[in-house]
Amino acid sequence: MSQLPAESTQQAVGYPSLFLLVALGALVPVVPTGAVVSSAAVVAFHQTAPLSMVYIFVVAASAAFLGDVSLYWLGRRGVGSKNGSRWLAALRRHAPPDRLEQAQRKLRENGVTVLVLSRLVPAGRIPVMLACLLANWPLRRFARGDVPACLAWAATYQLIGVLGGSLFARPWEGVLAAVVLTVVVSGAPALWRRLRRPGSESQET
Repeated sequence: MSQLPAESTQQAVGYPSLFLLVALGALVPVVPTGAVVSSAAVVAFHQTAPLSMVYIFVVAASAAFLGDVSLYWLGRRGVGSKNGSRWLAALRRHAPPDRLEQAQRKLRENGVTVLVLSRLVPAGRIPVMLACLLANWPLRRFARGDVPACLAWAATYQLIGVLGGSLFARPWEGVLAAVVLTVVVSGAPALWRRLRRPGSESQET
């Protein structure tokens, strides 16, 4: 693990792999795409190529946008179909009723701005996307709002990777630190909600 392949090999394999993993993670919300981007940023941080960080940002943001737009298009087909679709059903499974209601309220109040925040908040993307579908947003309107959302998301997780890469001299140590930090950032809100839930229920009773 302490030795990485040559930079040319990393770039030839890394950029296409990054694009595929991020796009797949946008379509199937089980792939930790934030950790993927952070890890790629750590490797790029230790490379000598001057534009490697720019390539990581462009590839990650483009793949996230393509995945989001594809998933939204598939969801719109389900909304327009009498029998729905498995993609729309998957979106509903990942959007609990309380989160969906909250997303719909914020969408009515703030419009496109919610899309940017939804990609930065862990587990916030799918409820907002479903809210857009139920509000019958056309694909073009969703895509316009998703552009800054994907740019902000890619920049955030790339910054986490740069932080991990700057703290450790060895790339694999930086990758490990970036993955751990990404998992903590992604899991903290959900853990906080679970810890608060029993307390709130006891107060109500």
